[in-house]
Parts: sequence; structure tokens; C-alpha cells
Amino acid sequence: MVGVFYYNLDGSITDANDKFLKTVGYTREDLQAGRLNWEQMTPPEYRLLCEHTVAELKATGVNTPYEKEYIRKDGSRVPIIVGAAAIFDQTRDEGIAVVLDITERKKAEQALEKTEEARKKEIHHRIKNNLQVISSLLDLQAEKFEDGKVREAFREGQNRVISMSLIHEELYKGEGTDTLDFSTYLRELTENLFQTYNLSSKNICLCMDLEENSFFNMDTAVPLGIIVNELVSNSLKHAFSGRGKGRIHIKLRREENGERINSKEESKNEGCKSTSFILTVSDNGVGIPESLDLENPDSLGIQLVTTLVDQLDGELELKRNNGTEFTIRFTVAEKQ
Repeated sequence: MVGVFYYNLDGSITDANDKFLKTVGYTREDLQAGRLNWEQMTPPEYRLLCEHTVAELKATGVNTPYEKEYIRKDGSRVPIIVGAAAIFDQTRDEGIAVVLDITERKKAEQALEKTEEARKKEIHHRIKNNLQVISSLLDLQAEKFEDGKVREAFREGQNRVISMSLIHEELYKGEGTDTLDFSTYLRELTENLFQTYNLSSKNICLCMDLEENSFFNMDTAVPLGIIVNELVSNSLKHAFSGRGKGRIHIKLRREENGERINSKEESKNEGCKSTSFILTVSDNGVGIPESLDLENPDSLGIQLVTTLVDQLDGELELKRNNGTEFTIRFTVAEKQ
């Protein structure tokens, strides 16, 4: 059974069936006393929608049914679908509306959303566990080799796997299942790297200046995580050779203009705003050789960095003043 009420254009409700009165929590005495008004029962965020509905009724005599909420007599809200028809002429300014209470449907949708979120969290948890198993296998395999370069190659591969594992761990722990707080992730990633290179990093300090509330999806977080892994690992291994101490600085911030988007991104992210970020990884070490060419790097780590920056449709800049500084500019789409 659906609720039905008769109304005037001023918002007053002149008559209604019992189902409608039960839906909004009013009595027939309230109705007869003129206490029911559909405009007053409408929450503020739906007022503009109601104005559009009135305009549609005046133009065509009927409106397209739509979802909204009513404020019940006790102050609670009830979700409904409402459709209306109206008669507007010189003598009459009234209409009839049909109201469907969709409370149970909304409860079912919320339960389904929670189930889907739990399923996604479980997937992230299992992927994280599988990646950790792969990392452990790489660690065990590395022990079988006496050649230091081979062991180092296995350790680098292990760190890349761990950087991806940490992303799934953050997604599993977080409230959302599609995006993660990238600043929190960076702190865990760099802490893990410093533990990995503990013998050479005892006198190296890490400075982090990270933009808070920077939520990235996996398409952005995974390549960025591997980029940071490569650059920080490179600094820990090579930047402070022969030095007693040093400093690594990681900075993540939004660009001052707040938004920057190209036509390619606009076509992919319609309905989203695009925010530009700058990620800087620098150290005050011995510096990178002048022979290094970012266009044709000879090391796997730098090749990964340049490839992943291209994948992000970003820009990579290298400075060699008083150490080494890598700057990556990239754009992410954020839902409005």
C-alpha cells in the first residue's frame, strides 16, 4: 500500500490516507488542524529539488518520481519516493501525490554495501598475505647465494613486493576499500626501508613533510610506492658512501593552483575534480653521476622510476645541487 495526499501549491496538505499519515508519523487530528505541510516536512537539502518539481508540475501537470526524505513528526527522517500530479488554473491550485516508503529498501542497500566492503577488505587481506609469502620466499632464496650482488638483487625485489603489500594492508585497515591515505602509507614504507638497510642507515635521518588527507587509489598508489621505494633505497645504498651521516627528505604537497588537468585526464575522469601533487625525494649525499641520463638510464631502479612516472602521466625532474633531488609532478582525480 502506498501513501496518498492532496495538497495546495502553498505546501499545505488538505487530505491524506492512513498509510501516508503513518509514514510521516502524524495523526488525522494533526491533518484536520492544518499541521501538515509538505514544504515544512522537507529537509533543507531537498528544497531546490522541490522547487524544480513545482516548476515541472506547472509546465506539464505531472512530475518524474524521485527520491527524497521527509521529516517525521518526531524529528526523524523517512526515505521515500514521491510522484505528483497537479491542476493549475484560475480557480484551482492543487494536486495529488503518491508516496512510497522505501525504508526497508534503504536498509537492504546499506547491508549490501557493508557486505561488499567486507568482501573487498578480505580480498586486500589475502593479497597482502600472499605478497608477504612471496617476500619471505625471496628472502629464503637469497640466502642460498654467496654472491653479494645476487643477494642484493633479491633484496631489492623483496622490497618492491613489500611496497605493494603495505598498500593492501592500508586498504584493509582503512575505512574505505578503494583509496588509501598515502601519507600514512609512505611513513610505513620508509620505516620498513630503514629497517632493511639498518647497518648503513644508523646515522641517516629521515625528514618527512607530507600533505595530510591525500587519498589515492591503487592505480596511483602502487606506482608511486614503487617510485619512493626505488629512490629511498638508492639513497640508502649509495648516497652516503664514505660519510658518517646524512639526511633523506621526502615531501608531498598539493600544487599552489590546487587543480591542473589535461584533456586526456578530463575524458577519463568526468564528474571529478583533478588535483596536482608534487612528490620530492632528496638527499644531501654524494650525488648522482653526471653520466646518468634519465631518458636512457642504465640501472633497473631508475628505469622503473621513469617508466612508472610515464604510467602516471607525470613529469620527472632531477637536480644535482648539494646531493640529489628527484621531483615528480602528477595529477589525480578526486570525486567531488
